[in-house]
Amino acid sequence: MFDFSTVIDRHGTWCTQWDYVADRFGDADLLPFTISDMDFATAPCILDALSKRLAHGVFGYSRWKNDEFPPAIVHWFARRFQSVIDQESIVYGPSVIYMVAEMIRQWSAPGDGIVVHTPAYDAFFKTITGNQRTIVGVPLEKTDNQWFCDMAKLEAALAQPQNKILLLCSPHNPTGKVWTRDELNAMAELCEKHGVRVISDEIHMDMVWGNHQHTPWCDVARSPWALFTSGSKSFNIPAFTGAYGLIADETARNDYLFALKSRDGLSSPSVPALVAHIAAYREGEPWLDALRNYLQDNMRYIAQTLNTAFPELNWAMPESTYLAWVDLRPLNIDDNALQDVLIKQQKVAIMPGYTYGEEGNGFIRLNAGCPRSKLEQGVERLISAINTLR
Repeated sequence: MFDFSTVIDRHGTWCTQWDYVADRFGDADLLPFTISDMDFATAPCILDALSKRLAHGVFGYSRWKNDEFPPAIVHWFARRFQSVIDQESIVYGPSVIYMVAEMIRQWSAPGDGIVVHTPAYDAFFKTITGNQRTIVGVPLEKTDNQWFCDMAKLEAALAQPQNKILLLCSPHNPTGKVWTRDELNAMAELCEKHGVRVISDEIHMDMVWGNHQHTPWCDVARSPWALFTSGSKSFNIPAFTGAYGLIADETARNDYLFALKSRDGLSSPSVPALVAHIAAYREGEPWLDALRNYLQDNMRYIAQTLNTAFPELNWAMPESTYLAWVDLRPLNIDDNALQDVLIKQQKVAIMPGYTYGEEGNGFIRLNAGCPRSKLEQGVERLISAINTLR
């Protein structure tokens, strides 16, 4: 029913991944597998809804708190996660990272510590340091191709009085770890015990594979919390801007909304973002499920091809996301040398693991959200680059 194999030329669309690849990698003529958006057109139901709205022709100031947007969110959480959420707890924001940054400002002071699991999404580092807070990393540990958090090490960080917030990435980027309900409950207990607030970034919540199940933080929360997410990753609509979240405490919610509207003047939403989310959450499930199948096949292709070329890798597809977090440490290859060969010889852009902190040394992050034909080129060039260095 849906076509994910046809290649769509994104050049000339002001596309960060394609048109501005030189900003990060130095060369412009690279095949990119970088920033986490996809090379697919969004769902037809979204395009239809946008077309109808555009035909109206008037695009004045608008409201996100209307009779369609919040109910669509309630419906999606019930449908996909069996979670019952309070519609009154819903808030809007221009992006998940803006919302994370605002709650960091409200729930901590300059110099305070923000606890994160590392390796971590690089925007977390920028947001924490950009707001004059301190990054407190708790490294995830890898055993038999699975990632775990040492809860004793996490508690040691949460117990420090200067550490005010746990900034959770659920599912985790870049490792793709899906937190189990037991793990989330353990973290909730520790945060309650030590008076630590929780901000949960759940933007990858729809991209969970196999038998793994995403559990929204609202289902386990104890201490004050905020959950922020968006349909932008799942339905490939980040260019519209627009995100949303849940803030259970009324005072905290009102403080956030005051900053959004009165301080920053951002309360009038992107109308395309609202239209796209409503259509996605009401009609987009068949498209999303077809996309999920395609992405999982892409991940299985990466695993089969890399492990055939380099059996010592024994790489397994992640539990979530379309981002292949590949551990190359068994090959004893220098990160910088690999990047040089990938860029200069193979003409391909793949994110080096050290982008996500020192725990990412020896890894790469390859975006598999693309047609198989493009992915095959990228994996073949990666294998060629590795063979050049070996």
